[in-house]
Formats: sequence, structure tokens, C-alpha cells
Amino acid sequence: MSRKPISTESLSLEQQEHVINALYFLRVKFESWRPIAKLLHFEEASLADVRAKRRSVSANLAFRLAKLLGIGVDDLLTGKWPEPGMCPRCGYKDTRDANGKRISR
Repeated sequence: MSRKPISTESLSLEQQEHVINALYFLRVKFESWRPIAKLLHFEEASLADVRAKRRSVSANLAFRLAKLLGIGVDDLLTGKWPEPGMCPRCGYKDTRDANGKRISR
């Protein structure tokens, strides 16, 4: 049985967009890319290439980001984090609908 090598571009374009969205969310929280790069153990230039789509989002970056956020990688790749309406500075999520009515959870 022959084995296929693992592709470095194994994430779909949609999954990559979700990772990039999460990175931008963190950018607002930290006010700079430097601490994010440091926490992820990535070079700032590498993150810049990912943001500019000159480089694909690697599975390694996705896993490190999910671990940093304390969420499952699946939640990151499917766009469940950050939740719509979540404040990047404090994490507060408004639970009101479009009419201003509280949504019960």
C-alpha cells in the first residue's frame, strides 16, 4: 500500500479565511501583530504573508492558534470563533436579536 504525502495546503480556502478572520480579531485585542506572532512562535513576516495571501494558512498555524485561543481546531476552521457580535477587547457577546430582544441560551 503506497502512502500519499501530507499536503502543506490541506486547508480549504474557506477554512483559511476563518483562520485569517480569527487572527484579525486578535489583532484588535492586542493592538499589534508582534505579540500574536510571539505567542504563536511565528515570524511576523510569515503572518504578514498569510494575511496578504502570499502564503497559505498551514495546519500548524491553525493548530497553534486554536490552542492559544483555548478552542477546538474544528471550531476555528468552521468559523465558530469568534462568534458574531463578540467584542475583541473583552469577549462580551451581545445576545440580542436585530429587534433588540434578548436571545435566551
